[in-house]
Amino acid sequence: MLGDLQPGPELGGILACIDVDRVSPYDRVVVLQAHQRQASYHDAERYRAMTAIVDAMGIEDFRWAAETASAEIQCALHLTRRASDRELSFALALRQRHPRVWEALAEGHIDVWRAKMIADRTSHLSMATAEGVVERIIDAAATLTTGELKARLDRLCIEAGPQDAKDRYEYAVDGRRLVAEATTDGTANLVGLKLAPHRVNAASRRINHLARSLKTKGETRTMDQLRADVFLDLLTGKAAGSKADGGGVHLHTDLDTLTAMAEHPGELAGYGPVIADVARQVAEELEDAEWRFSVTDTASGQTLHTGVTKRRPTASLRRDIETRNPTCIFPGCRMPSVDCDIDHRQRWADGGATSHHNCAPLCRHNHRTKDEAGWTYRPLANGDYQWTSRLGHTYTTSGTPP
Repeated sequence: MLGDLQPGPELGGILACIDVDRVSPYDRVVVLQAHQRQASYHDAERYRAMTAIVDAMGIEDFRWAAETASAEIQCALHLTRRASDRELSFALALRQRHPRVWEALAEGHIDVWRAKMIADRTSHLSMATAEGVVERIIDAAATLTTGELKARLDRLCIEAGPQDAKDRYEYAVDGRRLVAEATTDGTANLVGLKLAPHRVNAASRRINHLARSLKTKGETRTMDQLRADVFLDLLTGKAAGSKADGGGVHLHTDLDTLTAMAEHPGELAGYGPVIADVARQVAEELEDAEWRFSVTDTASGQTLHTGVTKRRPTASLRRDIETRNPTCIFPGCRMPSVDCDIDHRQRWADGGATSHHNCAPLCRHNHRTKDEAGWTYRPLANGDYQWTSRLGHTYTTSGTPP
C-alpha cells in the first residue's frame, strides 16, 4: 500500500508514475501524504549535503569552515547570505543537537516546518535538556499542527527548567517597549514588544469582542479592519463598539501551582503556556471571577468531575462542555471554547439531545465545515473525537484534558 511505504528512492519512483487526476478521491489524499513524506526525506538529505560541504572544507577552525561553506551554499542555491547562514545553522543543529529530529525528518514522520519549530523552541536549552524535551514530543509531533506543537514545546521547556523560564521571562519583560514605524506604502505600524502575555491575551480578547459587536448588517469592513480600527479607537479614547468589556482571561492551571507547591506552567486559552508566576498573578487578579474546576484521574488524565464556584443554571451545560473541552474540537483548531458555538453532533432538528454526549464546542468556521461540507465526528471513550472527512478519511483530535 502506498500509505505504508517508507520515503526514499522506491517511493519516489512510484510517485513519479502516478497521475493524481486518475485516482479515486479517497486515494488523492493518500498520494498527497506520500508526497509529503517524500519531501521530508529529500529535505533531510538536502541538509545532510549542507553539513557534508562543511566537512569537505578541510578547515580545522569549525566556525571558519561553516562560514566558508555558507558562502558556497549561498552561491550554489542562489540564496542571500542571511538565508544561507540560517539554513546551514539549522542543518548543523540537526546533526549536533537533534539527531532524533533529523531521523524523524528523514523517515517522513515530520516535515521541515515541524523540525524547525522543535529546533527553534528548544534552542535556549542545554543539549541534554533539549534531548529530553525532544524525546517527550517527537512521537506526537507528526499529529500536531505547528501551533499545537509550539504550545506543547513551550510547556515542556517550562517544565524542564522552571527557574530558567522564570529568569528569561523577567529579563524579557523588563525590555518591554512600544515601536511606531512608517512603512513604504505610506501607512504605519504600531507594535508592543516583550509584553506580559496575560495582559496581551486580555487585550486581544477585548478587541475581538468589540470588533465582533460591530460586525452588523451593512458593515463593510472585514474583521481584520474592524480589529485594527477598534485598537486605535481604544488608544485614542474614542468609543469602540459595545459597552461589554469582553476582555476576560481564561486560565487553566493546577491547584499545586496556585498554592506555590509546584511550578507547573499554566495555560491561557487562545495564547498558550505561561510560567507559574504569571499563572498565579492572573489568578490573583481574577479573584472575583467565575472559577470552573475539574477533577482528573492522575493516571489517565481523564476528567472525573467538573463544577463552578458560581452558578448560572441556564448556562451550566455550556460551562461543563467548555471545562471538558478548552478549545474547538476540530483537529488542529485552538480557538478557545468560550468563543465557540456549542454544536449538536446530531442536529437538534433531527432529534439530537442537548446533552454532554451530543454537544461539543466548534468555532464558527469549523461548525460550517461540519454542517455544510460533509464532515462528521464522534466522541471516543478516552475523551478524544474521531472526525471523518467528506472523502472518507478519519482524523483524531488530541483530547488533551484541561
